[in-house]
Amino acid sequence: MTSPDGATASFRSRADRHLLRYGCDFANFVPVKAQGSWLYDADGGRMLDFTSGQMSSILGHSHPEVVATIREASATLDHLFSAMISEPVVGLAEKLAEQVPELSRTMLLSTGGESNEAAIKLAKTVTGKWEIVAFSRSYHGVTAGAAAATFKIGRGGVGPLPPGYYAIPAPNAYKPRFVGVDWRQELDDAFRQVDQQCTGNLAAFIAEPILSSGGVIDLPLGYLAALKAHCEARGMLLILDEAQTGLGRTGTMFAFQRDGVIPDILTLSKTLGAGMPLAAVMTSDRIAAIADERGFFFYTTHVNDPLPAAVGLKVLEIVLRDHLAERAKVAGERLATGLMRLKQRYACIGDVRGRGLMRGIEFTDFGAKDATRISNEVTYAAMDIGLAANLVRSGTSGGVMRIAPPLTVSDEDIDEGLELLDRAVAAVAGH
Repeated sequence: MTSPDGATASFRSRADRHLLRYGCDFANFVPVKAQGSWLYDADGGRMLDFTSGQMSSILGHSHPEVVATIREASATLDHLFSAMISEPVVGLAEKLAEQVPELSRTMLLSTGGESNEAAIKLAKTVTGKWEIVAFSRSYHGVTAGAAAATFKIGRGGVGPLPPGYYAIPAPNAYKPRFVGVDWRQELDDAFRQVDQQCTGNLAAFIAEPILSSGGVIDLPLGYLAALKAHCEARGMLLILDEAQTGLGRTGTMFAFQRDGVIPDILTLSKTLGAGMPLAAVMTSDRIAAIADERGFFFYTTHVNDPLPAAVGLKVLEIVLRDHLAERAKVAGERLATGLMRLKQRYACIGDVRGRGLMRGIEFTDFGAKDATRISNEVTYAAMDIGLAANLVRSGTSGGVMRIAPPLTVSDEDIDEGLELLDRAVAAVAGH
């Protein structure tokens, strides 16, 4: 965008002076308003949001029905003593159970990391065991248990993490670890290694159906079923983290529904609140009963708060009413077709992958530039001309750009985003 004027420079100086950094560089674009798929700054400049904020705003920004719900809920019930429950909380739990009848018990929390923390603690309580397995590119949060199950980034400089956490490789069709070894063999071998390393106290496996931060790695059809079979053979629970894939983004209400596999515990966040801080842990009657018997404890200040629950109810209503999962499938095909055209045009794009409105572009080394440098430069070039597309710049997924527009994105916005991305890649790599 244009170079910072005096007011913008002053704002950045204040930010640099007073804000604690937490793992990223602050963007130069400073939004003062967001509407639909677009962000606007004080000078009228605009930015097409191709990441739904932090992969969360599936209804776009400032959806009028969500805004009205927040106003009404904040004027009636906003926050309660944690032992008090309210109609929005019970209502949202009911509606979620209608979507996954096998997981009829729900607890509402605030963030994805918090819900994964609760899910891990629930699995340990129910199984009486304490060892957890995750993928080597996983991202599940930054609190103790969730951070220990996160192998993509954030493990350095903080001393020992909780013991008893193991990682296995995620299947990667574009870059297989061993040519000629299929994902089934790789999964079987990985669990044999876990069996040799563990103490016989395996409680759960926690997985994202699509490893988003890990490079938009989509687990192949059949993988979840095989993974659950391995868990059942060892008395483990399967936890699925659908923070980013839940509520229609991949073309089904939940990503696991494509595979016909029901997890023992499901965690939701980001998309459930469509930008508001809301998360959920869902599980079965059987697991809930055992947990209650064994004194499961996860009592937080904002557990089952009414205001975010009211928002979640409205979000779920809109997703169902407006058939947004189906829309994500159709719009996702339009997006994927455009991205494949870019792949055919530019030698620096090695792979395009994903499902629905969650897509990834993996760059490859080209000329004198490596993939990570190219993807960084494309990201910055895109922002300079008005497109926010989220690149994972840390850890093991260098070179991959994530694209996840709102489910409400128009065909015109998709086409404009593709045109802007085309210009950004051309500026960096040429034809």
